[in-house]
Amino acid sequence: MSNEKGPDHSRRRERSRQAILAATRALVAEEPYEKVTVEAIAARAGVGKQTIYRRWPSKSAVVFAALLALSEGADAGSVALPDTGDLEADLKLVMRATVEEFADPAFDKLIRALNTEVAADAELAAEYREKLARPLEEAKKTRLRSAQGAGQLHPDADLDLALEVLYAPLFQRWLHRSGPLTPAYADSLVDATLRAFGP
Repeated sequence: MSNEKGPDHSRRRERSRQAILAATRALVAEEPYEKVTVEAIAARAGVGKQTIYRRWPSKSAVVFAALLALSEGADAGSVALPDTGDLEADLKLVMRATVEEFADPAFDKLIRALNTEVAADAELAAEYREKLARPLEEAKKTRLRSAQGAGQLHPDADLDLALEVLYAPLFQRWLHRSGPLTPAYADSLVDATLRAFGP
């Protein structure tokens, strides 16, 4: 009997977790962020407020978990950029996918909500860097190192700076809503970066 209850309990907990994260993403997409509360998330997910607080200490932690869950199933160590041998084509593929993601209204609201929380919460910022930003940056640098080895980037290129040149203008345009996020814009960032850091 107890052997049956264990797996059932785990399944219920996982269903509850998934419902909470889905409710969080839905509410953030639908409502002004300041109106999204743990109480509203609990009501949408069909759970008690304490169910959320037993797992996450704050609204910001739930929002971060909801964002992380979008990449569930992908081990952070397995994150990799395409490496076809054609750096320009590979980077344009990745950057076009990135601008498409940031232009998606539901993702836009979720990542803006998270950035609001990260700016005010040093602990959450550290967790964001450790669990999400750092693995992605390492995957990007691995691809750039491969390009250096193939003679497609200058051998002394500062890869951290190259990534900033590639991504920072996109982030600023998105943050300030100062221009459209289009495939052509993505391509222009790649072109500028390769001109700056090419062999």
